[in-house]
Amino acid sequence: MMGHAVEKKSMPGSNSGNRVKKDKEKTFRDFAKRASGWDLEQAYEQRPRKKRKQEKLNTRLPIKTQDGEIRPSLLQDVAEDEEKDSGEGSDEEQEEHIEVEVGPKQADISTVPLKRQIIEGKEELAKIAALINEDPEGNAACFRTLSQFAEGKHATIKKLVIGTQLAVYKDVIPGYRIRPLSEADQQIKVSKEVRQQRGYEQMLVAGYQAYIQELGHLAKLRKRGSSEDDRSLSSFAISCACSLLLAVPHFNFRGELIKILVQVLSSGMIDADFHRCRTTLESLFESDEDGQPSLDAVTLLTKMMRTREYRVDESILNIFLHLRLLSEFSFKGSNTKIDKPNRKSVEEKRVQRRKEKQFFLTKKQRRLEKERKVVEKEMREANAVVNHEEQDRLQAETLKMVFVMYFRILKTRSPQLMGGTLEGLAKYAHLINQDFFGDLLEVLKELIRERSMSMNTVIDTDNDDHEEDDVTEDQKRKNLREILLCITTAFTLLHSQETRSAVQTLHLDLHFFIQQTYQLLYPLSMEVDIERSAYLPDPGSSKSNSDNNDKNKINVQTTTVLLLKSLSHILLPVQNARSIPPVRLASFTKQILTSTLNLPEKSSLAILGLMQRVMKLHGKKVAGLWRTEEKRGDGLFDALGNNPDGANPFAATVWEGEILRKHFSPRVREGVMLLEESLGNI
Repeated sequence: MMGHAVEKKSMPGSNSGNRVKKDKEKTFRDFAKRASGWDLEQAYEQRPRKKRKQEKLNTRLPIKTQDGEIRPSLLQDVAEDEEKDSGEGSDEEQEEHIEVEVGPKQADISTVPLKRQIIEGKEELAKIAALINEDPEGNAACFRTLSQFAEGKHATIKKLVIGTQLAVYKDVIPGYRIRPLSEADQQIKVSKEVRQQRGYEQMLVAGYQAYIQELGHLAKLRKRGSSEDDRSLSSFAISCACSLLLAVPHFNFRGELIKILVQVLSSGMIDADFHRCRTTLESLFESDEDGQPSLDAVTLLTKMMRTREYRVDESILNIFLHLRLLSEFSFKGSNTKIDKPNRKSVEEKRVQRRKEKQFFLTKKQRRLEKERKVVEKEMREANAVVNHEEQDRLQAETLKMVFVMYFRILKTRSPQLMGGTLEGLAKYAHLINQDFFGDLLEVLKELIRERSMSMNTVIDTDNDDHEEDDVTEDQKRKNLREILLCITTAFTLLHSQETRSAVQTLHLDLHFFIQQTYQLLYPLSMEVDIERSAYLPDPGSSKSNSDNNDKNKINVQTTTVLLLKSLSHILLPVQNARSIPPVRLASFTKQILTSTLNLPEKSSLAILGLMQRVMKLHGKKVAGLWRTEEKRGDGLFDALGNNPDGANPFAATVWEGEILRKHFSPRVREGVMLLEESLGNI
């Protein structure tokens, strides 16, 4: 029974084993059936492969040791690369890793040669400038990028940045002045286009202001004893400021640019930067059609000169002779007021104009007329049409400040500025108020007396001590020049028709200036440098070769030219030319021909040309000086006298003509013959 029991229990186990075996066979048949459709080679081809780790190349530039040996730079540790690939480690380890990476980059920049840095800087600056020129409004943020580009870099790179900014701003600055937005303007709702335009304009003004401040900071590096890089950078910044002032004088921060130039002029260093700033201001005055830039520049210049107590170079004073109001301004003024047209006449014209326009208009016509005037005003502003009334007001303020400066210099008797002041008064004589003539002529007389006394003192000192001959001769020449400038100024003041007619009413006495001119004829004829200006160097000196390119034509007139002007005012006045007394004409004729014997060739030709014109007008009055049979005077001729009206000239003859006939210059001999021929035709 036991055996049968065991046998019965083993039967089910054998059945289950057969069943498992059959399942396996079925599964294998299914796998083989599916595997027959597989493409194992394609699957193997598409499997990702592990790339072999490439060796890191050494891309660093070689370095130069202290011994002068050039060797390649070392590679970084491999541990850093493994740490980077594994991506494991704490946050602190990653921060340390970042710090290690930044260090080599900074070291690379410091080891890059300057030439390479300049090339890369040029490329970067060209990209930024191209972006701004392509779309200024869309790339307005580049203005700040340009200003931050040169921080802490070499002077050459700073020059490139400043020059790039100059070119960019000259291209993108509009033709109008951008006003700052007030709080009320910011609260007003505007369109998207207007908002973008305002944002661009404000960013442009902010970048431009930072650029001007940088130029001012660099210009202050121009000091005595500064390094060569600082002087070069300062000179370049000053040149950029000059170019920018002439290119966009209408734009914002014009006063800051003028301050940079005035600071250079007030430094006392006469160099290329000084002359560049001076010529820039002269060009600004000549091209100013509005009047406001000239007024700003004159205000800063006069303030600087007053602060320095007028101890400045004379060329700064001569800048005012380039103002356009010399030829455009029509009113007269002084240091206190400007004579403007009579208010009554202006009111009468206004009433008359109003009466002419009084005609009936409907409501619609009045509205259209009002709109038309508004459009015309906007068109004038857009086209930058000059408002002549505003221009006259600005020029009047400028003229008043110039006269105040001239009269203060006359009061302080600044020796280095007297020549320029007198010539400036002569240039502005037609704009001086008639009521001020009397006081001004008294000042000129006082100056002539002081210079005459100084000349006598110089002559006495020269006779006692011969060690300072050059100094005394220069001082004497300067005194003679200032006396001639005073005389020329006095006659120029009375040149106009209105002033000439007011001589009798104002009781202006010009006899003093006539006597002074008569006394100067002999001393001037003995001057060696009569054909050379006292303010220009000798033609053969090294200084003259460096300054020949200077186109300054102010206050460089020779002593001969000033003498000819004075004699022309006396012998050939514009008004009442035939009213000159014959005795005065004869005295001047005798003295002039005697002085011609000592003059150089060019001066002799100029004097003879003047005498030919005098003889054509007054030949009959002085013909007795050449004809001995018509001698009318008794006694002796006072050749060394001070008064031409009491010199008894008709008691002498013109014997100088016979000597001038044998002059070494054929042109002078021809001039004497023409002079005597003009007398023979009388």
